[in-house]
Amino acid sequence: MISEARQLTESDQQLKFQYHKGPLLTGKISINLIWYGKFKPSQRAIITDFITSLTSPKLTTSKSQPSVATWWKSTEKYYHLTNNRKSVNLLALSLGAQILDDKYSLGKSLTTNQILKLASKGQQQNAINIVLTAADVAVDGFCLNRCGTHGSSYGARINGKRHKFAYIWVGNSETQCAGQCAWPFHQPIYGPQSAPLVAPNNDVGLDGMVINVASLLAGTVTNPFGNGYFQGPKEAPLEAASACT
Repeated sequence: MISEARQLTESDQQLKFQYHKGPLLTGKISINLIWYGKFKPSQRAIITDFITSLTSPKLTTSKSQPSVATWWKSTEKYYHLTNNRKSVNLLALSLGAQILDDKYSLGKSLTTNQILKLASKGQQQNAINIVLTAADVAVDGFCLNRCGTHGSSYGARINGKRHKFAYIWVGNSETQCAGQCAWPFHQPIYGPQSAPLVAPNNDVGLDGMVINVASLLAGTVTNPFGNGYFQGPKEAPLEAASACT
């Protein structure tokens, strides 16, 4: 959800969205998708189309805006604000491998550790692994206090060295809590009861997932390891998509 802009003074600098000197993701980064549960090919295409649209090679014009690529350029601007000038313009995202687990290998009720286990199936170097759970899969905290999350972990040793990889989890909320996690394409559970927007792909659950993937992807590249860009306390940070207009 987008929050209103606010003027910051010296007295509330602790609330300023700022860089905490930690490493950001740089270089060529593959976005690998781990599909857990039943997804139709048309549903998978909604997410893959979004990922490939992040770095569209075609230059956008004023007539074609807003676009995914234009929005992503705003996120990339944070790299220009870091002191590490080597990182400027070096982030290049691309769609990587897709792993299908439609047999529910870990069951239909997942813990946070099991989400990490699924994320570890993807590439563990220069990667963001996104776990996407189907509408009939329950995940710890899903709908109660989150629609998705992101984090990082050390992968297996590669040439004697262990590398950190970033991961994201997002669930399909259509049958569990669309009013919380698929807004504005579903009537909200709380707040003003204005009419929901028409889901652009006519799939409330998947279009809601796109919103959450976008938000978490922005948070992942700007705060991949918990010491990048964020606002407020490290234990409960506001990241790019929630702290900025």
